[in-house]
Amino acid sequence: MAGLAGLCLLALAGCGTETAAGPASRPVTSGEGRVIRATQVSHVTDVHASTGMTLLEGPVLTRKGRLYVTDVTAPPGEPKLISVDVGTGRHKGVYTDRNGAYTSAQISPYDGRVYLTEYQSGAVVSLAQDGSDRRTFFPGEVDGSAMNPDDIVFDDAGNLYVSDLHGMETGRADGRIVRIDRDGRKAVVLADGLAHPNGVMFDPEQHGLWVSELARNTVSYLLLDAERTAVTSRHEAIHVDGGLAQTDSISVDADGNLYQALHGRPAMAVFSKYGQRLGTVEVPAGAAKGLRSATNVAITPGGRSAYMTVSGPAGGYVYSFEALADGIRLSNGG
Repeated sequence: MAGLAGLCLLALAGCGTETAAGPASRPVTSGEGRVIRATQVSHVTDVHASTGMTLLEGPVLTRKGRLYVTDVTAPPGEPKLISVDVGTGRHKGVYTDRNGAYTSAQISPYDGRVYLTEYQSGAVVSLAQDGSDRRTFFPGEVDGSAMNPDDIVFDDAGNLYVSDLHGMETGRADGRIVRIDRDGRKAVVLADGLAHPNGVMFDPEQHGLWVSELARNTVSYLLLDAERTAVTSRHEAIHVDGGLAQTDSISVDADGNLYQALHGRPAMAVFSKYGQRLGTVEVPAGAAKGLRSATNVAITPGGRSAYMTVSGPAGGYVYSFEALADGIRLSNGG
């Protein structure tokens, strides 16, 4: 497990803290907006003795209304995909293996399977929703080099869009956004030169992708062509003034509002699609002392119940809050 612990997991939810090459502009922000209080749903994991940490990621709601989360640093034999009953807080393991470090979970609108990004090998794997029938969907090499995949989002046709940290070396901006056809046979790099891209999410109309860059604390917008196979324009849209915190995963609601998770602070920054800071999702102050990061969120499609994964020395938790607008399919994890 030395390799897994040493990973930190470097990236994943973003253990890197150095700024990558290239300055970023800093638009004026409007403070932190209103406070959106989150409440505890479940204490899911404790710190693993063999890895020295726990890190929950990838929240996604299944058809049966259970919440699946991944534990990125779970050692061999301990649950790596976990099912949480959001009504009672009870949880159980769904899947484990010896070597995987799974940084996100998503459900394909094409085949209904759970897709997991595996940081260490670079692969994307899929499971039946009960955790059986593991398949390697995509082995991980794109343009001659392996991915370090973090987050994933599907378009309505079932094609995948993956944020690729691509080594995540300090001071370098080699990250990529990769598109993989729904059959796993073809992969193309949509964008490169990114500073540790973590979150990736469509806007509600699926015209373009929001991408958060961990090492620059920015959210960029990539406008896509009609087939969603090429980027037609790209610009920095939001600078997140996070202080010690950095931009982790990202989600949207039906109104196009952005929910930006923060690595280094158990909170989420909420922005309008035009960059206005609308609010900050926060856990209670007492709980925040034992937590370090909010990594991701799933908003219930057709409802406002949102579930975010939060981790730190106190363990891995799921917290809930009320989103500013209804969720859609795209809101359900990332």
